[in-house]
Amino acid sequence: MKLTMPLVYAGNPRESADQVVALEKAGLDLIWVAEPYGFDAPTLMGYLAAKTETVQIGAGILNIYSRTPGALLQTTAGLDNVSGGRAVMGLGASGPQVIEGFHGLPYDRPLGRTREIIGLLRQGLRGEPLTSDGIFKLPLPADQGLGLGKPLKLLNKPERADVPIWVAALGDKNVTMTAEIADGWLPFLFHPDKAKDVWGEQIAKGLAKRSADLGPLSINAGGMLAIGDDVKGMLDFMRPMYALYVGGMGARGKNFYNDLACEYGYEKEAKEIQDLYLSGKKKEAEALIPTDWLEAGNLVGPESYVKERIAAFAEAGVTHLSVSPASADPAGDIAKVKEWVS
Repeated sequence: MKLTMPLVYAGNPRESADQVVALEKAGLDLIWVAEPYGFDAPTLMGYLAAKTETVQIGAGILNIYSRTPGALLQTTAGLDNVSGGRAVMGLGASGPQVIEGFHGLPYDRPLGRTREIIGLLRQGLRGEPLTSDGIFKLPLPADQGLGLGKPLKLLNKPERADVPIWVAALGDKNVTMTAEIADGWLPFLFHPDKAKDVWGEQIAKGLAKRSADLGPLSINAGGMLAIGDDVKGMLDFMRPMYALYVGGMGARGKNFYNDLACEYGYEKEAKEIQDLYLSGKKKEAEALIPTDWLEAGNLVGPESYVKERIAAFAEAGVTHLSVSPASADPAGDIAKVKEWVS
């Protein structure tokens, strides 16, 4: 298994980014840089490229609405160049709250957009002109513009024609598409013990149509890392995040993470968590997050238990174990887990 980590920051992300140098030396394979509606990810990724030497630098994630396919191609090729071939592009549809609320764009046709953009990115990275007659019109037809457009290819030669493209997906059709066309899958709030029951059929459908040229599907999942005999209580620190997503990241009937909780078998809790969260009772919502979900989806406990969890993630098909160290010595924890997964 590869060892990955999300770049967690509050306030000044530069301070968190500067710590990646020590984590790289400890054995970290890939750092994911999130964006949501905070600072943009590519700027931080470029900063990390200049600070590091071996760690892969992943966008986790760039949404497929706020940048055109051409802009995403420029970003992908540019980051891969400045990092010396270490870029990983994580893409996703995000959700209506971010796309419509922050970017002012309609949240429509997420699967079709994702499929087309991945095709266009690979087309452009091969040095070919961007052409499309689907959701994206490249070049724009004369009846939709001035008629002056023509197919264009990237001016610069890309560092690699096969920059890995990952997709953040939760819904059945999205997961199937990801297994078919993406290099990797980025699930969220992953429950390794229930993953095959929830997604096994969808992944199998996608893999059945997958091109042999892509190689095996990579999967990135994990959670908080805290190793020790007296750390179980630290799982409570994860409750606010779980409650935010299950209860507040979307409206009633349009919350992908609430749907996920139901898929895991937590229908009753999911409804109550959402009701409480949307009515402002966040602490009460946090208390209802199932403890067994927290225990299964994170790596918190004695060494023997953490090793059991790592084995469970591997059994679920996870190739890239994501960890968020919660200790005074994150580099030391990374080095320790690196030995266990190597």
